[in-house]
Amino acid sequence: MDLTEDWYYRTYFDAGEYGLGLCAVELQASKDCPENAKFIDGYFVGQDGTPWKMPNVICIFERYAGDIMWRHTELGIPGKVTAEVRPEVSLVVRMVSTVGNYDYITDYEFRQSGSIKVTVGLTGLLEAWGSSPRKSYWTVVSEKAKTESDARIQLGSGDFEMVVVNPNKKTKLGNKIGYCLVPGSATGPLLSNDDYPQIRGGFTKYNVWVTPYNKSEKWAGGLYTDQSQGDDTLAMWSLRDREIENKDIVLWYTLGVHHVPKQEDFPVMPTLSAGF
Repeated sequence: MDLTEDWYYRTYFDAGEYGLGLCAVELQASKDCPENAKFIDGYFVGQDGTPWKMPNVICIFERYAGDIMWRHTELGIPGKVTAEVRPEVSLVVRMVSTVGNYDYITDYEFRQSGSIKVTVGLTGLLEAWGSSPRKSYWTVVSEKAKTESDARIQLGSGDFEMVVVNPNKKTKLGNKIGYCLVPGSATGPLLSNDDYPQIRGGFTKYNVWVTPYNKSEKWAGGLYTDQSQGDDTLAMWSLRDREIENKDIVLWYTLGVHHVPKQEDFPVMPTLSAGF
């Protein structure tokens, strides 16, 4: 989004103008792909219409990360405990395309549950340069949360990154030191605010809360959740709207899943995950 005359016009469609297939690169065994990978060559049409081979541009491998595909321990039979676990082993098809400065890693992951996960990773070199006839541009605007009410965030309501920094420490280049919250899928409550379960679980109204550290404020759902009236939860503490700027703070992140059952969930549902 550089506005200078010698940069503004660069608005590439990497796949359509360069071609991810034409820009595919040879994959390195045991580096781009694990030792158990099998490699496939690619064939493309050259500028003169003749086919030419690009060796080892696709790799296929099984991946087991120690995750659980599905499991259940049955405790309902008197005198007998039965457990069955199936590990999550998936088949990954990978290709890497280098378009100028960027390297794109494309994975198609085929899972035993029947689901297909597609992932595109970006790596490579940043192309930095340095107004213009462009009609639009974007830039990063920083807003500082100074109180608890400033830091309540419902994910999905805007495009943002949240960074928690120590303003008193900087890198050698002068940047602030901190952590960036990278949220997963955004999920919020489906209950009305005056519904009793929602009053007890008021912390679910926002995905992100920030409070000044207080050793007595330990449990988002209150000290005794099963006896809670919603009067000692994170949602109530935060109403004090205390200052959080340059304080010892606690960041609360709520993740959740709305599980709509599917035919594939019977008799045992495949693992449904959320994270950040």
